[in-house]
Amino acid sequence: MTDAKDMVLEAMKKAGKPVRPSAIAKETGLDSKEVSKIIKELRAEGLVHSPKRCYYAIKE
Repeated sequence: MTDAKDMVLEAMKKAGKPVRPSAIAKETGLDSKEVSKIIKELRAEGLVHSPKRCYYAIKE
């Protein structure tokens, strides 16, 4: 897993609730488009899900 993916996952864990990509971008310092791309990859890997539109959380 890349460092950027780790950063995104860590920001999601830290939030403790479903978050928007923009909030993750602000927390990590990554570009929001990059965060959205990483979230798409994490969803494909089954690590992240979307409990409601435009919000993402780590699968338990």
